[in-house]
Amino acid sequence: MSVTEIPVQDSLFPGFRLLDVATSGARIRVRTGGEGPPLLLLHGYPQTHALWHKLAARLKDRFTLVCADLRGYGDSDKPASDAEHFPYSKRAMALDMAQVMTALGHQRFFVGAHDRGARVAHRLALDHAERVTRLATLDIAPTREMYANTSDAFARAYWHWFFLIQPAPFPERMIGADPEAYWRKKCGSGSAGLTPFVPEALAHYLRCFSDPQTIHASCEDYRAAATIDIRHDDEDGGRKLTQPLLALWGGNGIIGKCFEPLALWRQRAENVQGRALPGGHYLAEEIPDLVAAEFTAFFGENP
Repeated sequence: MSVTEIPVQDSLFPGFRLLDVATSGARIRVRTGGEGPPLLLLHGYPQTHALWHKLAARLKDRFTLVCADLRGYGDSDKPASDAEHFPYSKRAMALDMAQVMTALGHQRFFVGAHDRGARVAHRLALDHAERVTRLATLDIAPTREMYANTSDAFARAYWHWFFLIQPAPFPERMIGADPEAYWRKKCGSGSAGLTPFVPEALAHYLRCFSDPQTIHASCEDYRAAATIDIRHDDEDGGRKLTQPLLALWGGNGIIGKCFEPLALWRQRAENVQGRALPGGHYLAEEIPDLVAAEFTAFFGENP
């Protein structure tokens, strides 16, 4: 593993370092800054680490923040996939993050994560339980349980779950015809529309998602979720997370309407707390003050 610093600053993360961290499977783009106990922040689909810019400004005085682009997203590598989609399994993506934290000198750490990143974080806390001390998730329930409890209402709202898993290159070609229109439709159809996204972050998201490799890799992320990730969950044999878990979801979104998030998380974790927040899916950008307060209270407790 190696760390390379990139001498670039931008308005989204003033004072933060921009790094490339070479793991055993991919080069991972990272923003890091702040001081205090380490907190790894993982984004979702179809975004990048820029998702965390509002929280970074609010948490940097309390935590050492590590905001990473997942493999396949943003400016991280997009490794070739295989027939089983293993390179985009949450196990492979979680290993990247464990190695990033090792390279940065953080042996034990908190994790806060949204959407796809929270699915990576779930596997990270299972496979590297001795390192993850607390986990907070934003607007998800566990993947296997969501698929198992799919309803008509959920399938209509989360249509992309079933579109993106279609065999390549069908969804890739359709998205690639107009990536920006797709991104705006996908991310702007929630209760808050596109208002959570400041222009600088939106430009970053659209630039990264215009890359055909990103489009393919993100489809592979979903294909893995519907196949090999469920197999890995089944192979756990009922093993649960033992770390404290905070589950937050948008009261104006789909997760709380179609599922009972705390009940589903308690099937997968021993120590669960959480609640709905007054927002939609993109909580960290829509209501950053509330999310920062929840994270500060939760991660500020004794590990």
